[in-house]
Order: sequence, then C-alpha cells, then structure tokens
Amino acid sequence: MTDPAALPERLRLRVVALVSAVLPSISPVPPSLRKVAGFASARRARLGGGAIWAALDDDTFREHAAVQVAAVQASVDDPVDAAARAWLARDDGWEAAVAEVVESLEVDESRDEQSHAEQARLTAQVAALQAELAAVRAEHRAELERAKADHKVLRQRLGEARGVLRAAEEARDAAYAARDEAAAAAETAMRTAEADVRRLRAQLEEAESGLAASRRDARSDRDTASIRARLLLDAVVDAATGLQRELALPPVSGTPGDAIESSLAGVDAAPSSSAPATPALLEQTLVLPRARLIIDGYNVTKQRWPTASLEAQRSRLVAALGPLVARTGAETTVVFDAAESTARTAMPAPRGVRVVFSPEGVIADDVIRQLVAAEPRGRVVVVVSDDQAVARDIVRAGARSVPTPALLGVIGS
Repeated sequence: MTDPAALPERLRLRVVALVSAVLPSISPVPPSLRKVAGFASARRARLGGGAIWAALDDDTFREHAAVQVAAVQASVDDPVDAAARAWLARDDGWEAAVAEVVESLEVDESRDEQSHAEQARLTAQVAALQAELAAVRAEHRAELERAKADHKVLRQRLGEARGVLRAAEEARDAAYAARDEAAAAAETAMRTAEADVRRLRAQLEEAESGLAASRRDARSDRDTASIRARLLLDAVVDAATGLQRELALPPVSGTPGDAIESSLAGVDAAPSSSAPATPALLEQTLVLPRARLIIDGYNVTKQRWPTASLEAQRSRLVAALGPLVARTGAETTVVFDAAESTARTAMPAPRGVRVVFSPEGVIADDVIRQLVAAEPRGRVVVVVSDDQAVARDIVRAGARSVPTPALLGVIGS
C-alpha cells in the first residue's frame, strides 16, 4: 500500500491534505519539506503535495505524521479520512480498512464516469435537438415565405383566370351565334342534297338496268366458251381412258421406295418433315404434287439435341415432323444409322412419316442413296443431310439436297 498507484487519487490527495495540515507540528521535518512547511496551510497541499507524498516513503516521517493527524482528526467519521489515517498509522487491520474504502471509491469513480458520460450524451442530445429545432424553425420560415409568394402568384393568376373566363364567355356567345347560322345553312344544304340524291338514284337505276342487260349478253358468250372447253376436256379424258384400257395398264399402288423401306423397317412408320435452303422455300417445294422427303435422322438430331439420348433424339424428331407432313402432304422417310447395332426398335410415328433403320453393316447414307435411286426421274425428291458425298450422289441422281439447318428452321422444335 506504499505504492502511490495502489491508492485511488481521491484517497491519495486526502492523505496529502491531512499531512500538509499538521506539517509544521511534525518533528523533525525532512529537509525536502522545510520550505513547504513555511507555506500557508491552504498552499501546502497545492504547491507541495508531490514532495509531501514522496516524503511519506520514509516510515519515520510517516509515523510522526500519523501521530499528529490522529491528534487533530480523532473525532472525524468520514470514511476517506479514516482510511487515510489508517494508511498513515498502519495499525493492525489497516489494510482491510483501506481496501474497503478503495473499493468503495472505485465504485464511486465508475459511477462518476458513467454520470459524466450520460451527462455528455444528454448534453450532445440537447445540442442536437436545439440545432434540429433551429433548422425546423428556419424551414418553417422559408415555407412561410414560399407560401406568401405562392399566394401572391395565385392572386395574380386568379385575376388572369377571371379575364380569360370573360373572354371565353364572349367567345361562347359568338360560337352559339355561328352555330345557329351554320345550322340554318346545313338545313338548306340538306334539302339540296336530298334533291340531288333522288336524281342520282334515278340515274343509278337506269345504269343498273343497262348493266344487267350487258351481263346477260356476256354470260351467253361465256357459256358457249365453257361448253367448247368441256367438250375438249371430255375428249382428252376419254382418250386417256381408252389408252389405259387398250394397253391393259394395272392400277398404280405404293411408291418406288416401298420395297426398300419394308425390307429395312419390318414395320410401317410415318415420315417426318424437312425444309430446303430456307424454311419458306422448303415448304413451297414439299407442297408440290407427290413430293418425297428423305431425312438422315441422326445428322439432324445430333445438331438439334446433342445432349439427349439417341432414343429421345429419335422421338423428338419424328414427333416434330408430324405438323410439317400434315401441312404439305409430302411422303416422308427418316433413316437412322444402325450399322453397328443388332437391335431394331419399332417406334410410333405420325401419319405420313416412316422410320427405318439401316441394316447391320450398312450405313444410313447408303440406304438414302438406294431410296433416291428407286425414285423415277422427274419426281420431286428432297434429301436432308449435311454429308457432302451424299449430297453430290443424290443430286447426280436427280434429287434436291437440303442442309440440316433448313429443316430445323421449318420444324422449329
């Protein structure tokens, strides 16, 4: 407890004040305090407090000071004074007494700090509120000035509006007068127009009578031409029928590619739809009479659905071809490459679409070449494939080669 840092500031100052009060009565006075002892009582603690506290490190001086302080302060009940006397005298139990007061002072100091902090916060809050109040007052003053200015402007506008209203009323009266004049003029014009309408109706009836006579004459001439054309058509039809009967030609059934498709598929399947270089051109080509469409299946599906399984690719392509075949009526065949597979899956297809798999060891390109070769020259045959060798061969055989993107543009799936 002799260390200055061991005592709170308040207790340390109280020790110095008690010793400074009895300093002249202490004997002997240390040399460092002789000048301080000559000071007035009120100045000793203020001017010589540091020297007095340093001198208390001398136990002899401290004990003499304790005796003098006890003689002067014996009846004082202040806890801080009691702790200060106990620290100077250091009788039995003095440490507990001093520790209790030190703890109490630390609590008081903490409360004081909290009080000071709360006071500072409240002071700042009051200052902020005062500033806010001043700002609100200034804003209110500004709003009042603006309101006064707006009021002045509104009064001016009211006067202007009254003038405009008077002018509008005058214009309204003038418009009413003009309306009455226009109504009278319109009545006169209507009577004149009715007379013109009656005259024009008479002329129209006369013109319709002449037109009816002209139509009767034209219909008579047209009927004569129609009879001549019908007689010529009947003659051609009778000649064709006679030629067919003379040559004993059997009725035509099936298509040139039926035999190849039947041997490859084993089951009937409906075709799909495709498009030439552009979607519009492809549809125009496929609506031609007896148009034939042949598609390299995987060549199309692996561009459109590359991440799907082969089965899903086949199903999507065949389903997407249904609307195209329904629109164009083109005979459609989709060829899937199964050269390295022994399985042949029968799959449903829309009406008008056939699905075939190439035989084991035979690629789809060769099947497409066979189908094209089986068609007669002159028939519209469209092949969808990006294989350049296939394109050259089928063009040489008389078919039309269409790139895959054109078909994808038509089916839109």
